[in-house]
Amino acid sequence: MTEPTTQRLTITRLGSAGDGVAETPQGPVFIAGTLPGEVVLADLGARRGEGIAATLASVESPSPDRVAPPCPHFLVECGACALQHMAMPAYHAWKRDRLVEAMARAGQAVEVAPLVAAPPGTRRRADLALRRVPHGVALGFHQRGASAIADLSTCHVLDPRLVALFRPLREVLKRLGALKREGSAVLNLLDSGPDLLLRTDGQLDAAQRSILAAFGIAHGIPRIAWALGDGVMETAAQAGPVHLMLGGVKVAPPPGAFLQAAPEGEAGIVAAVRAALPRKLSPKARIADLYAGIGTLSFPLAATHRVAAYEGEAGAVAALDAAARKAGGRVEAVKRDLAYRPLLPAELDSFGVVVLDPPYNGAQEQVAQIARSKLRHAIYVSCNPVALARDAAVLGRAGFKAVSAVPVDQFPWSPHLESVVAFAR
Repeated sequence: MTEPTTQRLTITRLGSAGDGVAETPQGPVFIAGTLPGEVVLADLGARRGEGIAATLASVESPSPDRVAPPCPHFLVECGACALQHMAMPAYHAWKRDRLVEAMARAGQAVEVAPLVAAPPGTRRRADLALRRVPHGVALGFHQRGASAIADLSTCHVLDPRLVALFRPLREVLKRLGALKREGSAVLNLLDSGPDLLLRTDGQLDAAQRSILAAFGIAHGIPRIAWALGDGVMETAAQAGPVHLMLGGVKVAPPPGAFLQAAPEGEAGIVAAVRAALPRKLSPKARIADLYAGIGTLSFPLAATHRVAAYEGEAGAVAALDAAARKAGGRVEAVKRDLAYRPLLPAELDSFGVVVLDPPYNGAQEQVAQIARSKLRHAIYVSCNPVALARDAAVLGRAGFKAVSAVPVDQFPWSPHLESVVAFAR
């Protein structure tokens, strides 16, 4: 006999993606929209890794931590949030526990600080999917585990100034023949106002550039950039300069630049990194900032020490270098792809401390070189607890011990977590 499709299950924990997990003889069952302690009815689906994916049918015994989600798109369409149904105190505790568990897996005994949390409605970056549909243009995030787009009317995570652009952006995109079927729109909220990068599957002609120029002026968007698919970006319309202040330095980011997701999150990360600097670090010591981006950490660190900032993306390096030259030269920008050319021990040994803020998959090759070096201090900024645990274990085997750990949540209601961990040997 086969197991019934619908089963009554008890949720024992949350998985790394924020799904509730029920343990069964067939393996773990992952059910979005559930919380630990709940008894639920769920419709079992396909295998998912070592477990089974299921769809929530009903909650028979709700958790005391269950709340009404504020967003009408949550779990119905949009896949960006995972935990809007969880009360904030319990949600914040779970987020902090993700770092506690990561450090335990790495074999690193360290007291984890209280969570630094950016509030909802403060995220300043949105990477939106676009699709032409019979009624116009769908604009939003992808649905969970699907290519379908949640056509958003609101978003409780994004800064309201970005949400306010959803409707007019749809309207102008209807008029652009350059959007034939699909594309994307990256919105960054800079100190100079919104910054827009459009990627379309058709060419943008002069008439359409004029339409975008008028749209930008009407909605306070100083710069609109465009690219054909994944091709080279170019400025389609610009009514004024763009800038973002980083550590008191004015930086002009390239279109679609990576930014820390929320100003409060960025401030928490910067504060944690600066607090983690060795107390006896000589004023003459140099700091290496690896995966530096546009200088989010480089410029705050340059207030006390000279910084060598390494970054592989050409546009980010150019922006960082231009800002550094105007600010007095305490930051040296170096273009280097650290995934293929990590700094070697002989190079690392010339620095008093190394700060690294790698992409989601971590810094496996670079961490291996740090482990072989004579460095005594490293500060790791992570956006992935799994990669952090792996890399922290490598550092541990090389004699590095975690001395501080700060969790930073700048992605409300998602499973994503930023962490700042200082290591010394």
